[in-house]
Amino acid sequence: MNRWLDWRFHRWLALPARWYLGGLFILASLHKIANPASFALDVATYRLLPLFTINMFALVIPWVELLAGIMLVLGLRVRAAALVTSGLMAAFMGALGWALVQGLEMSCGCFASQSAAKFDPISWHTMLRDACWLAIGLYVICFDHQPIGLESMVGKRR
Repeated sequence: MNRWLDWRFHRWLALPARWYLGGLFILASLHKIANPASFALDVATYRLLPLFTINMFALVIPWVELLAGIMLVLGLRVRAAALVTSGLMAAFMGALGWALVQGLEMSCGCFASQSAAKFDPISWHTMLRDACWLAIGLYVICFDHQPIGLESMVGKRR
């Protein structure tokens, strides 16, 4: 078991996984940053947060997604960025599960606003998709101990 954990090629397998997950979070953040009012409406539709927190949430979370995505792509503080993205995915899955149990008919709000609900409604398929993304983040946290990226390049020069 320990040999699997210390396998030296994890860093090479994690690299495209990080690029994919980072790009995904960057892409997801762009619509939310450009349209914070629309994202706030998406957040309110879940009926989970108190009303006074929704606008702050809608302003802050997209920037956290963008920063974590950039860090994953560039290879800066990779495990911390993967921890943030995994935590966000777990929270998003919790909200999504809540909405499904409540029978809400809506879009998840990940990549577009509620106007996309008729084209991409939430479903258990959405939950499975998010679980796969969470698994990628957990792989990076658990196995990418020597990530390839800017941080490793700067460390080698010292």
